[in-house]
Amino acid sequence: MQLSFRDIVDIGPKCFERFIDSSNVPEISDLEIELAGCSNLSGNYTVGRVSPPNHTLFYSIHGQGKFRVPSGEMQLNEGQLIILPAGQSFEVTIVSDQWDIIWVNLADSERWKSFSKSEAVVLDNAKLEGLHHAMELLYLERDVDSRGAAMQLVSRYLYRIIDAPLNNEPCHDDKERRQVNRLHGLFSAVEKQLQFDWDMKSLSEKAHYSAPHLHRLCLQVFGRSPKQHVIHLRMTRAKSLLLSTQWPVSYIASYVGYANVFTFSKRFKKSTGLSPSAFRESEG
Repeated sequence: MQLSFRDIVDIGPKCFERFIDSSNVPEISDLEIELAGCSNLSGNYTVGRVSPPNHTLFYSIHGQGKFRVPSGEMQLNEGQLIILPAGQSFEVTIVSDQWDIIWVNLADSERWKSFSKSEAVVLDNAKLEGLHHAMELLYLERDVDSRGAAMQLVSRYLYRIIDAPLNNEPCHDDKERRQVNRLHGLFSAVEKQLQFDWDMKSLSEKAHYSAPHLHRLCLQVFGRSPKQHVIHLRMTRAKSLLLSTQWPVSYIASYVGYANVFTFSKRFKKSTGLSPSAFRESEG
């Protein structure tokens, strides 16, 4: 018998959810995360989607939930992760008295094409407590630099998930994890020396990768080229300094790697739509 589905949201008064979206954490758009959340559920909780446009991940921190998918029913127990591919209808309900979960909606894009599978997948012993902590920090943190560190953790955990549960290729997963960790290590070092003239040669040497490989990896992880990601980090730091200090714009320009304040101002306006001074005034 063919299972039927409908769009439904039945969330009772004993359920508490903390949503992470582009309005409170703009950085999630860089990873093509459309929405995410941390939820503490009790009582009534049923959510159904018909042919959702994005991939959805649910991780059970404590307690159990039940999923109806086109292939049948699946229970999600503590420590398990379920991956629901885009376009496949589902319905989720609470089973235990209390169910604590995190969930992430990912765009159905080239970056996350590995999740475009024929049916839902449950991964045992996913060990995503670190992802949970990073998401809680993103929800609470207003400091841009601190959110940046949390976003790196989110990215690292999402890329850890990609291969092993879907393709059973642990060796490939280990290789990809090492590559992503090395990439994050590279740009962590870049963030500490934004004043340095980072070109493709210096970035490649720092990462110990060829320039073409580094370019491909950056596009995969960040959706940007290495140079574009350096600019992104510089603009993120500049916005933070404009709001948290009274430093002159020329000093901030030098601090984030622009010897020419005009070049910095032009790049900043292209990134934010405002000049540095106007940004400081509008957010101050």
